[in-house]
Amino acid sequence: MTYRVLLVDQLLAAGAAAGPVLGLETGTPVARIGIVGEGRVMASVNRPARSHGADLPDLVDAAMAEAGLRMADLAAIAVGIGPGSFTGLRVGLSYAKGLIIASSLKLVGISSLDAMALCGATRPEASAGTAICPLIDARRGEVYTSLYRVGADALERLSGDLVVTLEDFANQTAGEVVFVGEQKAQEACAFVQRRGGGVGAHAGNAELKLAGAYIAALGAERIARGESDRPESLEPRYVRPSGAAINSATVNWKEGVENGTSRGRANPAACRS
Repeated sequence: MTYRVLLVDQLLAAGAAAGPVLGLETGTPVARIGIVGEGRVMASVNRPARSHGADLPDLVDAAMAEAGLRMADLAAIAVGIGPGSFTGLRVGLSYAKGLIIASSLKLVGISSLDAMALCGATRPEASAGTAICPLIDARRGEVYTSLYRVGADALERLSGDLVVTLEDFANQTAGEVVFVGEQKAQEACAFVQRRGGGVGAHAGNAELKLAGAYIAALGAERIARGESDRPESLEPRYVRPSGAAINSATVNWKEGVENGTSRGRANPAACRS
């Protein structure tokens, strides 16, 4: 999967005509909310969420107050659709859909990894040719990630969404690379530095504070191009099934073996692909 993600200054300029856009990112334990408009970041609110469902309305109100806007002033809502926490993504998308039901706002789904990669591209180490690797904890010893490279005015996305072990992914990186994220990004950076043969940098909480605003900026750019998503068909990008789905599939597989049915021929490992 190869496409371009405009760098921040170009992105904000490209979406300026869209009007104010609210961005929601709820795929990690930290809720990140942002608003862009008039070619600039108007608000950015970040807070560890005890419960995204309970905390999200207050965080959105705080962002709207910081921007000096009312809901009626918005042109659209952009929401991070993952990959990330299954529960967090569902809550964020459901909340965004609820907001537009009673309004004429447009809805745009945005790759959470694209927004994180933009955060990494603001690091001083991220010169042309540098690799950018956002990392989200996928549990079970794995991470969600994708590979980007810094160009003159945009990031080139060189892969689709991946779920891999941290060590396997870090082993495949070479040259200058910026890992973006929290604990897993720190671990990847340390691994590369111990291994040698590459230069690793870590973009963490300071850079990620604008992830919600970059969700909004990516949404504004799409709106300015005349694009939006149908609420009824927009779904989170999970990459792999939830733990509940895997457990259910494993139970069904075991039942199939015990009952001698055709389900016994299924490979439960396939549920993790």
